[in-house]
Amino acid sequence: MEREDLAEVRATEARMHATDLPPTLGAFIAERARTLGGQIAGRWFQDDRALTFSELHEQADRLASSLSSMGLRKGAHVAVMLPNVPETMVVWTAIGRVGAVMVPVNTAYTASELSFVLNDSDAQFFILDEEFVSLFRGMPDRPEMIEDVNVLVRGTGQLEALIETGAFPFVPPERVEASDLLNIQYTSGTTGFPKGCMLSHEYWMRIGWSLAFTRGGDDHGIRNVLVWQPFFYMDGMWQLLSAFFLDATCYVARRMSISSFFSWLQDFEINACTFPEPALKAHPPSGADAGIRLRYIYAFGWRPESKKRFEERFPECAARDAYGMTELGTATVTPMAAGARNYQRTCGLEAPDRRLKIVDEEGREVPRGERGELWVSGPGRLWGYYKRPAANREAFRADWFRTGDLFYQDEDGYYFIVGRIKDMVKRSGENIAAREVEAVLAEMDEITEAAIVPVPDEQRGEEVKAYIRLQEGIGPEDCPPDRIIAHCALQLARFKLPRFIAYVDDFPRTPSRKIAKQRMLAETADLKAGSYDRVDRIWH
Repeated sequence: MEREDLAEVRATEARMHATDLPPTLGAFIAERARTLGGQIAGRWFQDDRALTFSELHEQADRLASSLSSMGLRKGAHVAVMLPNVPETMVVWTAIGRVGAVMVPVNTAYTASELSFVLNDSDAQFFILDEEFVSLFRGMPDRPEMIEDVNVLVRGTGQLEALIETGAFPFVPPERVEASDLLNIQYTSGTTGFPKGCMLSHEYWMRIGWSLAFTRGGDDHGIRNVLVWQPFFYMDGMWQLLSAFFLDATCYVARRMSISSFFSWLQDFEINACTFPEPALKAHPPSGADAGIRLRYIYAFGWRPESKKRFEERFPECAARDAYGMTELGTATVTPMAAGARNYQRTCGLEAPDRRLKIVDEEGREVPRGERGELWVSGPGRLWGYYKRPAANREAFRADWFRTGDLFYQDEDGYYFIVGRIKDMVKRSGENIAAREVEAVLAEMDEITEAAIVPVPDEQRGEEVKAYIRLQEGIGPEDCPPDRIIAHCALQLARFKLPRFIAYVDDFPRTPSRKIAKQRMLAETADLKAGSYDRVDRIWH
């Protein structure tokens, strides 16, 4: 007889195969409008605004009509730099209905970072909030493909007018298919600068459905979902879609607030959300716990003892981990029937429609219990990286995608992530490419070489540490930490700034003279020792 946890995942997979998924984002929103009509789709509570499913459907159609009249056509790229506001979902749906491609832009980007993404993505239109107009105007390299007439600003009435005046209903000039491209989603990688993941309509429909129903085949009474992740990342978008599949209403925060988090849960009777582990410690048990209506939380990367403590504190709620990435959507899920296995540092079993294997450096599958790189296959992944043939050659092996992450699988089939092959720092869910930060540091005349490594941090997962090798004859007093940080702040988003800075005479090196970062990490007992701490403004 098949084990209960394995049977649960396979049953969810069978249910997915039996489900006629909407072919496109536009078709999905239209179906939700027909089915749910006047129900609130999203409530942006900090802005005191809301959209019903019918309003979302109609506004998306009207904007699609306006954009089409301006010359937007199937396959064209539209960069979007908006905070978590209702227009973001309207814009995404409208772009998809035309058959065009959205390029989400991180709202924390500097002018140089924005310039890179707009130019690299070949964006022809740019939709942005008014707070980012001066940043756009100050870019060092204005994209030639974006004419002024195609720069559309929210907050000045311009974008709002396009939503109000467009025709309804809208019929796209070209048919839009499930296999058509919907997003070019930029994510940091080992090449040092962000790479654009090409993601289809099918990708988004599969990830939305899968994350909605990998809960033992039940929606667990989920009617209100809290979404606090930024919409320029996949996380915020898949949470919206999964909530819509559950006929639920999303309560959307502009930005995360640990201090307000429990108030949100209580005030809006939230049933599901991604729960940041630090919030558990920030809000100790109290009588207010009785007002919590949670039924399911994503406990991504939580320590086993925290998951156990959470479920003891909130016995009506399941806390489950998973593993995914922008390129794949979801790769593993922890089933409801995991039992005591849930209280390990595992990210679960194979997700529906995902096949996994762990391989050695030669691509040979390793025995269970041994470490290796995780490879993933299955439908609805990224097409590839936009304009990155070398990265595509590196990432794909026939039908398999190389994650660059180190895993092992235990005898029960559960997967455990143990590290990354990729040279990155993961801070509060943000992937920070070491080479990007190193390139900025190397621009300083005083610096000969720099090496970025992760420092484990209980609250944020990892922090950025910069090892600095100065030019001969120059000392730390000539190039102090504050000056280095100020230089980085001109070109890097704040979350990429080094927290720790240490000076070295030289680095340990490989035979080919590359900096041996793994040796540096292995040979250093305390990565904070001897470093300047930007946050605490002290030397450890």
